[in-house]
Amino acid sequence: MERAVRLLATDKFSSQILSDDDIARAVWPVAIGKAIATHTSRIRLVRSTLVVEVEDAIWQKQLHALTRQIVDRLRTVMGNGKIQDVEFRIAIPRRQMQRAESSNDGTSQSDEAVEDEAERISDPVLKRVYRLSRKRALA
Repeated sequence: MERAVRLLATDKFSSQILSDDDIARAVWPVAIGKAIATHTSRIRLVRSTLVVEVEDAIWQKQLHALTRQIVDRLRTVMGNGKIQDVEFRIAIPRRQMQRAESSNDGTSQSDEAVEDEAERISDPVLKRVYRLSRKRALA
């Protein structure tokens, strides 16, 4: 990997194809290891500072203590001194897609508000008839 990065860095045509961001993203797992790289994301180069998003404050603190070693390793792998510093930021948690919850009897959440009306009927037979007719009307 180190040879490939050095070759890309010296080739004049590779700068037209790959940016410094692309090269930094490619060498990041090699420079710090795959185990640590799984806890980082969204790597980008801002001037001479590599900005890396981490999962939480614990990872931020631990990796911040290793900043000098990480910069030295990145320089060794990349073969140039473009990266002068590494900044670790806590990543904003991404919202996962949510599905509408449904109850077991097939009623939706909007039906729960109407469910209160059925509870006011004291006769159990009429209550059951009311719920079934409401279910047919909403279907």
